Amino acid sequence: MKQVAVVESSSNIPNINSSGNDSSVYKRSSFRTNGGYLTSVMGEPCISCTTFNILAPIYKRLDEQNQSLRESDFKESWFKRNQAILDWLLYERSSIICLQEFWVGNEELVRMYQERLGDAGYITFKLARTNNRGDGLLTALHRSCFRVLNYRELLFNDFGDRVAQLLHVQSVVPFLPNQKGGQQEILIVNTHLLFPHDSSLSIVRLHQVYKILQYLEVYQRENKLNNIPIILCGDWNGSKRGHVYKFLRSQGFVSSYDNAHQYTDGDADAHKWVSHRNHRGNICGVDFIWLHNPDNKSRKLLKTSWAEAVFGTIKVRNYLAIYMFLLPFYMHHVLTLYFPISCHKS
Repeated sequence: MKQVAVVESSSNIPNINSSGNDSSVYKRSSFRTNGGYLTSVMGEPCISCTTFNILAPIYKRLDEQNQSLRESDFKESWFKRNQAILDWLLYERSSIICLQEFWVGNEELVRMYQERLGDAGYITFKLARTNNRGDGLLTALHRSCFRVLNYRELLFNDFGDRVAQLLHVQSVVPFLPNQKGGQQEILIVNTHLLFPHDSSLSIVRLHQVYKILQYLEVYQRENKLNNIPIILCGDWNGSKRGHVYKFLRSQGFVSSYDNAHQYTDGDADAHKWVSHRNHRGNICGVDFIWLHNPDNKSRKLLKTSWAEAVFGTIKVRNYLAIYMFLLPFYMHHVLTLYFPISCHKS
């Protein structure tokens, strides 16, 4: 799969306010195509992909003085906002839609998304976070672009009750006219990592990414998938300056938005774009669409890269404390060689 040549991330879409703070800043990064679900840019076939944290109504605070007052208590508010989100998604008509903080606990909202996306030609997959947290993920694929070969649910079973979706898909038509073997197969992941409420949780987020990559390795090996493109979408709750970003770069993944705009990994380009305003009121860029193309050979061994990423977070003065914090993860890592993640076929 060739990487898309045009990427758009607009920050001034009116009437879609996922944060509740500023209608001009919202969680979104997307590949943009001119005509719909599968087209070509400058003669090269491409697909479109949107990742969007839509802010679950159960988390949207309406009053700073009364933190218990949430949008979920007012149907007219959450219904209108989510209808506007759907209007925008259907206007964009991306081949792949990955949503986070999808309110899976509300049957009416779930039905609204399933029906409107279904009527527009999408097949949808939803996954709730563990321990009945109320929100989760929704991934939608347009039937004119992809057929689903396999779907897996990844339950991290760790702090934060985070989950991920893995979809093994095949393009309906070949990406290249002379492509050998016919249609292109792709692995797509949708996830929402833990929010780093303090610096120690950065290691938890690294471990969550490690689980995803480890499972991808196992899945590819078991299904004899060689040289297959991988797309990782979601709210990664970490910026370009963080260890998760550096870890994924060491594994050969590229940030689609940064690549399209020719931004580097250096500090000079670290703050040239934002994707949302978080619940603390901070404007940041943490929503990514990561690509790993088959011809990308610059990839370290997963275990080596993981160890470097983890110990890169350690400060000398906190070595003992963080070592004790890491010990359960390494013990779990031994187990995950055999049970890398909870997995359910659908």
